Amino acid sequence: MVDDREQIPSKSQQKREHHALQTLAESLIRLSARELEQIPLSDELRGAVKEASHLKRGALQRQVRYIAKLLALEDSKKVGDALERVRHGSREETARHHRIERWRDRLLEEGQEALSEFLDVHPKTDRQQLRQLIRNALSERARGQPPKAFRRLYALLREQVE
Repeated sequence: MVDDREQIPSKSQQKREHHALQTLAESLIRLSARELEQIPLSDELRGAVKEASHLKRGALQRQVRYIAKLLALEDSKKVGDALERVRHGSREETARHHRIERWRDRLLEEGQEALSEFLDVHPKTDRQQLRQLIRNALSERARGQPPKAFRRLYALLREQVE
């Protein structure tokens, strides 16, 4: 009889696990459709998560509880790990985007010094095209024109950084 009690989790532990599943369910609901596709879910669970995006207040809370119940039947650790990979990937993408923006801003503000540094780091870059885009972007900015060359400069930098 004593052995049976040791195997059954305490009521507090059961509550913690249930709250963790609800938190995981809420996190799944907040994902974009593209991010959700990267998470390994059963068809029923995926449908329940998609349905939750259309619900409000009380109905949403019921759906969160339902999703948590479905998660309890699946490998929630596997789902949680996949969710963390999706979040981590998003952070990496954002950081890469910011690095490219910093290069673009430096090239426009610091001129030749930043250009030399960028070309040292990325020697395969077409120097003439890069210089032309920098000149055009600066000209656009001075005239108050739409940022066409500014965007093309970003695209060129993205190609080179990747």
